[in-house]
Amino acid sequence: MTVRFFNFTDGQNVKLTAERGGYSVIEYQSDMSVNPYEAQLAYFASKMNVRRRQLVCHLDRFPSHCVSMQAGAMQWMSGDVQPKTGIRGAGDFARKLVRGSVTGESAIKPEYEGTGIVTLEPTYKFILLEDVTDWNGGIIIEDGAYLSSDASLTHRAEMISRPSAAIAGGEGLFNLGLYGNGLVALESSVPREELIVADLYDDVIKIDGSLAIAWSPTLQFTVERTTKSLIGSAASGEGLVNVYRGTGRIMFAPVATGHVSSASTGA
Repeated sequence: MTVRFFNFTDGQNVKLTAERGGYSVIEYQSDMSVNPYEAQLAYFASKMNVRRRQLVCHLDRFPSHCVSMQAGAMQWMSGDVQPKTGIRGAGDFARKLVRGSVTGESAIKPEYEGTGIVTLEPTYKFILLEDVTDWNGGIIIEDGAYLSSDASLTHRAEMISRPSAAIAGGEGLFNLGLYGNGLVALESSVPREELIVADLYDDVIKIDGSLAIAWSPTLQFTVERTTKSLIGSAASGEGLVNVYRGTGRIMFAPVATGHVSSASTGA
């Protein structure tokens, strides 16, 4: 049994923008499904790179033949695909409930296993494909950035250092960490061309705001005052900053990250 697709990844309005392992990212060059009153807005949006994008998972290209994804992200699938809850017993279910409650991610991330394809809901955000191996086997991601990953990767809740300062700075206490060898797909409000990747060697980076998208678990993440004294912090006009210290990698956006308020448009 075989399914042949027409006007999917090879459509005149579709462009393949990234491909890595079992993941493909397609981008619709213009929003053609609009009424006359929205046409002008859609035209200028496409000129400013505001476009719908979709993640396509080719399960037979993953070593595990299985992917995990954010709950509710699946749009359609085809071929020999078996959806699973990703829960391996009562203890695993309890751990995932706890991890989901502290990281802000969905507690249950469904898995799709087989040799077919799974296509996720479209998003106006940019989709980044990262190999955890390039991050020395571990990557911690910012809240809300997770989209999908190789099901062989281990998920953990990573707690920020100095929780009291994190609360004062408006940060969450936990972030999602992924460990192992495999790919992860992340959502970003800015394109890869506007992201900075820095490899630290026993050094430090201080960022004013939640601009980091991902960082190595070997880095110590804290929220600190810009100067040692409250008066100095007030005089500098900065207050609290996010600090990443040690040896590892960090990927962050030096430009505003809040220009897209809704990640998904598939509802």
